[in-house]
Amino acid sequence: MQKELLKKDFYFDLPPELIAQDPLADRSASRLFVLDKETGAAAHRKFTDIIEYLSEGDCLVLNNTKVIPARLMGTKAETGAAIEVLLLKRREKDIWETLVKPGKKAREGAVIHFGGGLLTGKVLNVVDEGNRLIQFEYEGIFEEVLDRLGEMPLPPYITHKLADKSRYQTVYAKCEGSAAAPTAGLHFTEELLKKVQERGVQTAYVTLHVGLGTFRPVKEENLLNHHMHSEFYQVTQEAADTINRTKQAGGRVICVGTTSCRTVESAADDNGKVLAGSGDTEIFIYPGYQFKVLDSLITNFHLPESTLIMLVSALAGRENVLGAYQEAVRERYRFFSFGDAMFIK
Repeated sequence: MQKELLKKDFYFDLPPELIAQDPLADRSASRLFVLDKETGAAAHRKFTDIIEYLSEGDCLVLNNTKVIPARLMGTKAETGAAIEVLLLKRREKDIWETLVKPGKKAREGAVIHFGGGLLTGKVLNVVDEGNRLIQFEYEGIFEEVLDRLGEMPLPPYITHKLADKSRYQTVYAKCEGSAAAPTAGLHFTEELLKKVQERGVQTAYVTLHVGLGTFRPVKEENLLNHHMHSEFYQVTQEAADTINRTKQAGGRVICVGTTSCRTVESAADDNGKVLAGSGDTEIFIYPGYQFKVLDSLITNFHLPESTLIMLVSALAGRENVLGAYQEAVRERYRFFSFGDAMFIK
C-alpha cells in the first residue's frame, strides 16, 4: 500500500528575488540544470547545450498551443464599476467560461462593456468554483476584437508588464486556446529547433490548452483528495505515429514541458501506445505513477506544493527533485515561467 502523500512534502523555500519577472533578451540564453533521475546527480549547463543530451532516434514532443490575450478589463453597464474578466474555456461559439473579479459585481444577468462597447458580455450563470458563463456580442471576428482589447494573462507571481506579447508564446505556437503558456517551450528558438532536427531527432507536435488551474494552489493536505482541473488536448495521427515509432525503435520520448507530458500520458493506452484523438484530461501525476510513454522531460522550475513539482517528483523521485531545487536556489537559478530550465534525463 502506498504511503500517504502530503502537500507539505513538496515544499521548498524560495527567495522571492529568484522569481524571474522578465524574459531574457535571447530565449535560448537561459541556464540548464541537468538532473539524472536515477542517481540525483546534477550538472549546470546553458540551454543551448540541450543538443548534447539528444540522440538520433529520439523524439521531442512539443505543445503547440497558443496563448490568447485572455484578460479583459471592462466596466459594468449599470454602475460603471471596473470588472476584470479572464477567459478560461470556450463552451460554445460566443459563450465562454470565465473567471471574474470582483465576482459579486457579476451576478446572473449583469452586462459588461469592454473597449467602449466594441465588445459586450452578459453573465448567463454561475458554474463550478464561482466561474461565470458569459455570452459575448461584437461586430467582426472575435479573435481580432480580443487581440485589440485583451492582455496576456501572466501568472499571478509576475508583477511586471510584458513589453512584447510574443515573448509569452513559443515560436511554434499555432492552435489558439490557452490561458497560460507551456513555458518550457519558451527556451526554444527556430535556430535551435533546426539543430535538433539536423541531429536526427524527430519532433511531434501535440496540443493541450493550458488552463489557469495550473496556478491554483493545492488545497487538500492529502494529495489523493485533490481534484485536477480539466484541460482540452488533441493528438494528431501524425504525432501519434511519430511517438509510437520512436518507442518501437528504442528511442526516447522527451517531452518539452509538463503539458506535453500530460498529453501523451492521457492519450496512451495501457500498453503505452499513443492513440490519436482529442478530449479533456484531468490526469494528476504524482509519485507512484508509472509513466507509459515519457522517458525524459525538459521543464522549468515550479512552485512549491504545486501539482507540477509533484509530476516532476513522480519522474525523478521527491528527494532528488527537492535536492536539485535546493541546489538551484544556492546557484541563483531563475524560477518559474520566465526562468531557467531543467532537463531530467
